[in-house]
Amino acid sequence: MNDKVSDEERLVRLEELAAHQAKVIEELSDQLAEQWKVMEQTRAKLDRLTERFLSLEEASLEAPAITRPPHY
Repeated sequence: MNDKVSDEERLVRLEELAAHQAKVIEELSDQLAEQWKVMEQTRAKLDRLTERFLSLEEASLEAPAITRPPHY
């Protein structure tokens, strides 16, 4: 028997490897797209919270100072 792998077997193995790698690349691409979507949602939420915090901070600066009532 010939110990060397035939050219046809090598070709089949390479095609299987290429198909597997293509599937993995597609799965990774899908995961990356999903993570990007989550990151954009998180960034938008952070922007909204930052704006809200700044407006609350501004409002608290405009509030009158807490002082003792005149009857003390």
